[in-house]
Amino acid sequence: MGAFSIWHVLAVAVVALLLFGGRGKLSGIMGDAAKGIKAFRDGLKDEPETTAKAAPLPSEKDEARG
Repeated sequence: MGAFSIWHVLAVAVVALLLFGGRGKLSGIMGDAAKGIKAFRDGLKDEPETTAKAAPLPSEKDEARG
C-alpha cells in the first residue's frame, strides 16, 4: 500500500496547474487583491470627514411639531 493514490496525485497536479499555470495567474490574483485592499483603505480614510459634517437626525419632538 502506497501513501498516495492516483487521486491524490491528480488533485495536487490540478492545484499546481491552477496556481502556477499560465502567465503568472497567482501574481495577477494577488495584485488584484492588493488593489482592492488599497481602495478599501482609501475609502476608510475619506469617510470620517464626510460623516462629521452631516446634519443630525430629527428627534421625536421635532417630528411631533411638524
